[in-house]
Amino acid sequence: MPVPFVRHSEVDILIIGAGPAGLMCANALANARVNVRIVDQRASKLTTGQGDGISPRTIEVLQSYGLAERLLRESCQVHLAAFYNPSSTGGIELTNRTSNVTAPSARYPFEVALHQGAIEDIFLDSMTSLGVEVERSTIPTSIELSKDENELTDPTSYPVRVALQRLDKSEDEPREEEIVHAKFVVGGDGAHSWIRKQFDITMDGEQSDFIWGVVDMVPDTDFPDVRNKSLIHSNHGSSLLIPRENDHIRIYIQLEDKDVINPVTGRVDKQKMSPEQILATAQKSLEPYKLIQKDEILWWTIYSIGQRVASKFSIKNRVFIAGDACHTHSPKAGQGMNASMNDGHNLAWKIALVIRGWADMSLLSTYESERRKFALDLIAFDKMWSTLFSGKPLTEQNSDGVSPEHFLETFQTDFTSGIGIHYHPSVAVNDRNQELASGLVLGKRVPPHKFMRAADACPFELQDLLPSDFLFKLLIFTGEFSDPLQQARVESMVMDMQKPGSFLNRYATPSNSRFDIITIIKGQKERFDFLRLPTLLRSHWSKVFIDDTDATGSFGGEGYSYYGVGSEGALVAVRPDGYVGAITPLDHVGGLNAYFAAFMKILA
Repeated sequence: MPVPFVRHSEVDILIIGAGPAGLMCANALANARVNVRIVDQRASKLTTGQGDGISPRTIEVLQSYGLAERLLRESCQVHLAAFYNPSSTGGIELTNRTSNVTAPSARYPFEVALHQGAIEDIFLDSMTSLGVEVERSTIPTSIELSKDENELTDPTSYPVRVALQRLDKSEDEPREEEIVHAKFVVGGDGAHSWIRKQFDITMDGEQSDFIWGVVDMVPDTDFPDVRNKSLIHSNHGSSLLIPRENDHIRIYIQLEDKDVINPVTGRVDKQKMSPEQILATAQKSLEPYKLIQKDEILWWTIYSIGQRVASKFSIKNRVFIAGDACHTHSPKAGQGMNASMNDGHNLAWKIALVIRGWADMSLLSTYESERRKFALDLIAFDKMWSTLFSGKPLTEQNSDGVSPEHFLETFQTDFTSGIGIHYHPSVAVNDRNQELASGLVLGKRVPPHKFMRAADACPFELQDLLPSDFLFKLLIFTGEFSDPLQQARVESMVMDMQKPGSFLNRYATPSNSRFDIITIIKGQKERFDFLRLPTLLRSHWSKVFIDDTDATGSFGGEGYSYYGVGSEGALVAVRPDGYVGAITPLDHVGGLNAYFAAFMKILA
């Protein structure tokens, strides 16, 4: 018998699970150039099935990492939603078509659909270019967290001890166990999370009575909305059809308990139903239209809907869970993969800043307070939406059924777009001076708008000036700089920022900046000379913008009005994840000093 041996290693962050949450977090941390490892028990990457819908907000997030272009190129854009209900002849009929995304501020006013394997490939390729690979066929076998409070509160310590084991070793090879000493561990290991169970974290909620089948296929059909998202209520059950890349579609079909429940165990038994039987059920719900399998089934599964949220998302701010490990819900709201990715997006910058020595450990507490609140809101919405979707339609025979109007009204919310995510006040979100920029809501993401670069009148989308590069962005709305009174106000603000005690000097140096200053002038591009600005507000010619239209007058302008900023201007601090953290008047730099002092660490 080969003699086992143990080796020890150290890492800043160990991520367990290479699904959407883990990959988003790993890619973000790789971009931050911190020491990150990610392991997964699967021997190979995902190639088909699983999640497939990306919301408008998640597209914006991927754009902030430079990944949206590939996603948009490979995916299917879903612009319209079609609603079908029972007809008087016994089949179904179209009752409405509407925009699939109703959030007016969405930069990408559509969803995209692409199978999860291809979405994960985008992250995997990006990580590879940054020198990080998923270590496959690898599982954790034990995890220990130090009980020493001094060690737990020291961001330079390695208080988490994880034993890893490779599954792809033959019996003849020496069994190797690796003990990883980590500063932080992130469990993105799915709904049956091993990490969650090791720390006895409960999943609170309930399992619903609704059971659905899912099939990915290329159809032969005369259904007129096969290339739109179609939400179908019929007398034979409900179904959801989603167009996909390369002529594929995904169809969700409501199933009867008796067809899929094992009477002995009381659980869903996949052996009791074939994909062909699922399609036969779908064909009944789509009558009088046909839905015939054209090629082989690409992927299929059966599941029952459960809505649960973990009792906590972190242990001592050292071990975190993300994605399905801390919230599960139905796919009908299209939020599974989106919620998971945005967990990783929210957590990564906070861990990176702590590891860099830029931020205090207290910042990490906002991961749970922000993402658990969102998860609870998501579950509440999902319960309502799933009940409506799975409920019987309103007919003459069923007066208590779901009305088309109520169903459509519930659909038309910005919650499913991800645009409506709103983080409550914390050390990372101030709650003062909202009136200075009413369109830049504290705790919400910065909405898109085009401004002209002052140096060359080149149009720029503001969101593209807020990349996920782990820097805080300072949007300085100077107002009308040509007004002598406003110019004096701006120059006084600059003097305050240059004082030794200001946040710019306390938390940054010329060689180690934590801030990116973006100046936005109110004026006309033909008349403004950006070199008139104080040097601090034009660190580079590409950092100054003017609120004016493009050369053709077809877009841009009215940015101050859109963001609710008055002629007196405003200072807006944007977090590294693109959410508004603080707003202050130009003459109160002390407001930003206090905001950053709550969680930032002074340079050693």
